[in-house]
Amino acid sequence: MRKFLFISAFFVITPVAFLFAIIISLAVYHNDALFAPVKTVAYAALPTNQNIFSAEVQQEDGRTEKLRQFFARYGSPLEPYSTDIVKAADEYGLDFRLIPSIAMQESTLCKKIPVNSYNCWGFGIYGSTVTRFKDYKEGIYTVSKSLATKYKTRGLVTPNQIMTMYTPSSNGSWAAGVNHTMAALE
Repeated sequence: MRKFLFISAFFVITPVAFLFAIIISLAVYHNDALFAPVKTVAYAALPTNQNIFSAEVQQEDGRTEKLRQFFARYGSPLEPYSTDIVKAADEYGLDFRLIPSIAMQESTLCKKIPVNSYNCWGFGIYGSTVTRFKDYKEGIYTVSKSLATKYKTRGLVTPNQIMTMYTPSSNGSWAAGVNHTMAALE
């Protein structure tokens, strides 16, 4: 009987003791978590501000570079004027490819022009008359302005339409050449 009593006491007291131990453990854990001071850790291996890099991204007009590469490929003296061509086209509301394409058709990008004329576009050249510009930049802006004010205002914007007034005696080859170059610059 003594064994029975001992075993019974063991099964009654053990769960109560176990439950009491769990309650005490939880109480101690929560007290430590609530009342423990916040510890800060300083890491000596953190990088300093000495190795900070900065970068600035600038957006540039890809049309200028496209023209520059095009002129460079053909060894054209218009290469340094790529920016002027894009600016003139924007200023007068023209397709930026039109001026270089006309120059390609009229003078193989300024390789075959009247001496000291800076006129790559065959602009105002007929018979013995030669329109001269002081430099390529003046030619770019003058031809662009003329295309905008004398052609575009009349609805002549495509090479086929421009040809009817720019080179009226052409059989269509002028417009075909200009269109071909414009497609290459697309």
